[in-house]
Amino acid sequence: MTRRRALLASSLGLPAWPLAAFATDRAAAPPATERVLRYALPAAETGFDPQQISDLYSRTVTGHIFEALYDYDHLARPQQLVPMLAEAMPEIDALHQTFTVRLRRGVLFHDDPAFQGRPRELTAEDVVYTFKRLYDPATKSSSQPAFEELGVIGLRELRQAALDERRPFDYAAPVEGLQALDRYTVQFRLRESRPRFVTALASPDIWGVMAREVVERYGDRIMEHPVGTGPFMLAEWRRSSRIVLVRHPRYRERHYDARPAPGDAEGQALLARFKGRRLPMIDRVELSIIEEAQPRWLAFLNGEQDLLQIVPPDFIGQAIPGGELAPHLARRGVRKYRVPNSDVNYIVFNMEHPTVGGLEPAQVALRRAISLGHDVDREIRIARRGEAMPAQQLTTPGTSGHDPAFRTDANAHSPARARALLDLYGFRDRDGDGWRERPDGSPLTLELLAQSDQSSRQLDEVFKKSMDALGLRVELKVGQWAENLKATRAGRFMVWRVGSSAASPDGQGAMERAYSGSIGKGNLARLRLPAFDEVYLRLQGLPDGPEREALFRQANKLALAYMPYRVTVHRIVCDLAHAPLQGYRRPPFWLSWWSFVDIEPRPTRRD
Repeated sequence: MTRRRALLASSLGLPAWPLAAFATDRAAAPPATERVLRYALPAAETGFDPQQISDLYSRTVTGHIFEALYDYDHLARPQQLVPMLAEAMPEIDALHQTFTVRLRRGVLFHDDPAFQGRPRELTAEDVVYTFKRLYDPATKSSSQPAFEELGVIGLRELRQAALDERRPFDYAAPVEGLQALDRYTVQFRLRESRPRFVTALASPDIWGVMAREVVERYGDRIMEHPVGTGPFMLAEWRRSSRIVLVRHPRYRERHYDARPAPGDAEGQALLARFKGRRLPMIDRVELSIIEEAQPRWLAFLNGEQDLLQIVPPDFIGQAIPGGELAPHLARRGVRKYRVPNSDVNYIVFNMEHPTVGGLEPAQVALRRAISLGHDVDREIRIARRGEAMPAQQLTTPGTSGHDPAFRTDANAHSPARARALLDLYGFRDRDGDGWRERPDGSPLTLELLAQSDQSSRQLDEVFKKSMDALGLRVELKVGQWAENLKATRAGRFMVWRVGSSAASPDGQGAMERAYSGSIGKGNLARLRLPAFDEVYLRLQGLPDGPEREALFRQANKLALAYMPYRVTVHRIVCDLAHAPLQGYRRPPFWLSWWSFVDIEPRPTRRD
């Protein structure tokens, strides 16, 4: 069967990279039984270079291959930072401009031919190289604009020199704000006060520390060869089909030790059960890519997957009717994990597109009319099966800057107001065909990037019916999610419907969606609004408190006024797990949770 599948993959031109030959540990004979976690991702990965990727599904993988200086305590609620590659929390000066980090000693990278057969210890120079690499124009990092706003002295100038002189980035050039003081000490110096800088050092999925030898060895193929210090290593990759990771055999001594709040019964129970266990507890993770909701649901029901992350909307009635676990699943020992998600879903408009973009009053009126015409209640009721809450702002629940009491008429469903606004600004049906034209009489068609899965089709249908009621023609341009993201980042789109989850407890990341310095990266709408940029930059330097919260409200009001995004919902998500999976708990902001779960051993199987 294995040979037949390999021949079939070859005949279809499907790439497969078995990576076991790259290290002797990976080539060792597998044990008779392994603790294997199996689940499916609903969209394809793009690769595994943490500094180039931006999609959630690739980051899910890199968050376990790579490590950052800090991470989040898996059980602590509310969230709490803990040292990861660092041996302790940073030493911070009174102005919050100098952060000195001392590294753990003896942390080893995964074995790789780039290290010529020798164990390779992580050092402060690796940290310096990793953050310099963010600024290398050749890396094309989608995370660089966000990190730039933290203001590390000298990195911006080093990048600009490479661009101005059209020469390779000079990694050897000293940078005042990023220095290895000794083999195990790295120091960051910032242009301005950044009280929350340490949270920027706590995302292994995007800030994971890399070794220069590995990047230089693999060059343009670095997305296929992730080599980090994390608990798991990539063992097999069939693009858009299957991803297999195995335990890092030389992973340092690390044990289950967390600090759940005294009143957190779930966290206390997990700590009591697993305290002192060595991490990671599982041997292997097998990820399938199953984009269609029905086969993903059936794979879970049939026991082919141990975990179903986010029950697809079509099957909410079968899985959690009324928010409670269905009896037939409860009898099988399935457990549910249903929580409000810290995310926001929105319709994004290309502010550079001549049809829907621009800051002129008529263009703003068009976007506002689309917002008023979109029936969010219908979206929640029909497409999301009730598992969502209406969104009022860009910031996400559970983060700083999110005001649960904030309400605005801009997001109300009012087709009558929408039609009046369109009429007022000249978007009328001039030829009697039932569809409105632009004020100059030219055709008006909204082109929406779409995906082919059932859930996306239902969401698109709700949007299309809402626009039909306004006399606005909608055409769907169907593609894969990764393709749509690429087109959006390049500005080759008109309208897209997408979502974004919080990556930290700070709401600043959500505000990046409208910051001009992040056009082509986080600012999908490509908005250029100086008033918003000014507020965004002020948010960076203020400590948490009432003044900063007031700025968040101002930023949200600016975004609503110009409507580069029509925020729609915050999801309520439910994960399901079969009984053999133990210790699962949905993390609010971070992705690195595989080490903290256990699963009953099963016979080793190789497909």
